[in-house]
Amino acid sequence: MNHTFHINGIAIGQGHAPYVIAELSGNHQGRLERALEMIDAAADCGVQAIKLQTYRADTITIDHDGPEFRIGGGLWSGRTLYNLYEEAHTPWEWHRAMFDKARERSVTLFSSPFDETAIDLLEDLGCPAYKIASFEMIDVNLIRRAAATGKPLIISTGLADEAEIEEALDAVAGARGGAALLYCISGYPTPIEEVNLMTMVDMARRWRVPVGISDHTPGTDVPVAAVALGAAIVEKHFTLRRADGGVDSAFSLEPEEFSRLVEGCRHAHQALGRVRYDLKPSEQGGREFRRSLYAVRDIAAGELLTAHNVRSIRPGLGLHPRHLPELVAGDCRARAPIARGTPLAWPLVERLAAVPA
Repeated sequence: MNHTFHINGIAIGQGHAPYVIAELSGNHQGRLERALEMIDAAADCGVQAIKLQTYRADTITIDHDGPEFRIGGGLWSGRTLYNLYEEAHTPWEWHRAMFDKARERSVTLFSSPFDETAIDLLEDLGCPAYKIASFEMIDVNLIRRAAATGKPLIISTGLADEAEIEEALDAVAGARGGAALLYCISGYPTPIEEVNLMTMVDMARRWRVPVGISDHTPGTDVPVAAVALGAAIVEKHFTLRRADGGVDSAFSLEPEEFSRLVEGCRHAHQALGRVRYDLKPSEQGGREFRRSLYAVRDIAAGELLTAHNVRSIRPGLGLHPRHLPELVAGDCRARAPIARGTPLAWPLVERLAAVPA
């Protein structure tokens, strides 16, 4: 596997700017007009991509109210799976209008397919990439079908163990589009203390594919920290206004927050830079304000240099401070008068001849 892949001509991976994805999910609240408004607003935030989820309630589950089909605890406590997905899904008849809107705004739009019929629909619409959602990544047949399109895949790892991650990557081995992994905690929302970002770092080391984060924590701190640790991709849920509600609104960012996220990720990546110990442009001229050795009292010709008349002070135009011990050891004197405030230099110093034994 390779450390870089491309979506719509944009390079994603080590050394490239972070690829920030706004996840619309079900925050459209069942209205196409709002979904299109969300695409406009996300594009205005400067994201590289916007993501949908392509499923119907009956492609994920069945309409059943048995206890195993009902959610216990959390944001959606008490709801049946079918009821939740029926509210949250993006109707398939909206997809074309949403892809058209994204093209109009020159922003990449792609989706998470949840079954093969979703991939068929998305292929007809020219979907440029596929995201495999955390809860679907154990379905290697779905992964193989998505990989067979030749499009790049982003695989989210929430709930998966190492063996399942290996199995998912094996399913895309040799695929033309390549793959990336998103470290993810499938807690909605995720407590920050559960994030353990060093796992993302380990994933990049172990599997040698582009690695990023799909984040469900409040705010922007965790994804920005992830970029500082090398995340190539950041995915975060997006909403117009949390107060309006929406199935994922509680852990989604509003446009102003998302703009800060994009800027913070960009700055974190810029700050990484490369290893260099040379003087940076902004440091030019700074060396002269470091410490150096100066006469801090008037010193007569022939007078010994001591800790009373020579000190390490700013600015930095005199001898290096490393020479202070040898200058004040008692065997150095001034060759000529040295005025207070004069930077010391070797031509001003005479070392006394050693006394014969």
